[in-house]
Amino acid sequence: MNIPFFDYRRQLRTIDKEVNSAIKRVLHSGQLILGNEGKMFEDDFAKYIGSKYAIGVNSGTDAIKIALKAIDIKPHDEIITVANTAVPTISAIRECGAIPKFVDIKPDFNINENKIEQTITQKTKAILPVHLFGNPCNISVISKIAKKYQIKIIEDCAQAHGATYRGKKVGGFGDLGCFSFYPTKNLGAYGDAGMITTSNKQLAEKCFQLRMYGMKKRNYSIREGYNSRLDEIQAAILNVKLKYLDQWNDRRSQIAKFYLNKIKNPYIVLPATNDIKSHAFHLFVIRVKQREHFLKYLNENEIGYGIHYPYPIFMQKAYSFLNYKNSNLSFTCRFSKEIVSIPLFPELKNGEIKYIIEKLNKYKLKEK
Repeated sequence: MNIPFFDYRRQLRTIDKEVNSAIKRVLHSGQLILGNEGKMFEDDFAKYIGSKYAIGVNSGTDAIKIALKAIDIKPHDEIITVANTAVPTISAIRECGAIPKFVDIKPDFNINENKIEQTITQKTKAILPVHLFGNPCNISVISKIAKKYQIKIIEDCAQAHGATYRGKKVGGFGDLGCFSFYPTKNLGAYGDAGMITTSNKQLAEKCFQLRMYGMKKRNYSIREGYNSRLDEIQAAILNVKLKYLDQWNDRRSQIAKFYLNKIKNPYIVLPATNDIKSHAFHLFVIRVKQREHFLKYLNENEIGYGIHYPYPIFMQKAYSFLNYKNSNLSFTCRFSKEIVSIPLFPELKNGEIKYIIEKLNKYKLKEK
């Protein structure tokens, strides 16, 4: 049995007719950029999240960059976030000239909210919590800290479409929420796409302008902006998929529960869960001590996998100038050597799930 880590084609087969109809509708509309499809998707996604506004952009990276620009982040401003994230989170901060300040994580892989205050300085302008793997951060505590110090919150929801905290969807807590629709996401396009959510009218207007060269009206820029527009074809496809998102997330949760209940191997550490939070399970990330040996075992049994993410940001050459020491981020460094993502997507078959569980339960550490 050869089990892929992810295969978008399985999902496509279930919605093929609707997707083709949406693409055909756009192509015959005469409008390929910033038309009715984009507006409909923005309205529907805002309603889904529970925010007043949604602004479609080119990617999740651009969503963060534009959100930062909308709150007037300037060079040398400091943004508090984590180092166990995808590079785009940090590259967006650096595109604004700002400096990421890293806080260590907890066993659930999310920012340790109890260490945020000690990282705040006079230069701190925002906290950028990453709802990693689909697991919401402790946003209520983070919100209290932000209010106390009068700093902004920009949520990185790139992996958390549909995840909730105390019944409310992430992306609706901060001043702005940022989503990626990269093809592997719970709500994925067939190319690059992103979205910003907010209930602040002024911030929404700035984001709408920034994504289109800073223009408020055609051919006249009132601020420096970018070319970062969500095209009509991707918007139409995403709106087809949006109505299935909760159903797909339910299936992800079902698979995750199988794993959590049936994987009984002392050499495998399962992800932490919390009743206050509804995990979207974009990824199911386990920890193992002998990762290379474990990956060899997965390959031998034809089970796909991923590692998200093997190199903390400050350990990468491009960001060595940040001068972080491993001791400051002990959990971040330790977990980066142990994490493995096993297959979890809605179209995974029950037989495949049982096979994965069976093989993981038989895994043993390499004898020394």
